[in-house]
Amino acid sequence: MTRRGRSSSGVDRNALERDRRQHTKELFSRLGFLLPTPLSQRSLPELLDQATTHVKQLEQRVEMLKQKKQLLEGSGTDDRTTGIRDHMMSDARSTVLTVSDLDSILEVCVKSGSNKKFMLHQVIQVLVEEAAQVVALSYSNVGDRIFYTIKAEAVSPRIGIETSRVRERLKELML
Repeated sequence: MTRRGRSSSGVDRNALERDRRQHTKELFSRLGFLLPTPLSQRSLPELLDQATTHVKQLEQRVEMLKQKKQLLEGSGTDDRTTGIRDHMMSDARSTVLTVSDLDSILEVCVKSGSNKKFMLHQVIQVLVEEAAQVVALSYSNVGDRIFYTIKAEAVSPRIGIETSRVRERLKELML
């Protein structure tokens, strides 16, 4: 009789383990569908690496969007951001420039007033001269303000982009 009790408890453990593995498999499958890359046959370590990378990218994007929000609200920047205001901060219509370096992507945000002549092609020219390739550009008009967002990546990832040099050249351009 004790043998039978042990074997039924072993069957219970096997069933519990099978259910646990099935549940884990379902969770990993759902995780795979949440990733931006198409679902294919990935090993578990690859899936976890991709998920980790994706979460880090999302965190960087949240930080970048917070900086962009500050720029658009005109609240200025704090020490954590790499934003710069030109010397005409007292003028509410002055141009505001923010340069953010997010791994391999460089984001340039410009808030320009209508009273300031601003040439977008000059900003793009500086980026190209600094070995950056523009991958996305957007703008919007709000009242008499124009908001530009330019995303660029290094032409050669091994060399990269010298963010501080780009920032200084763009700052000179805004004066």
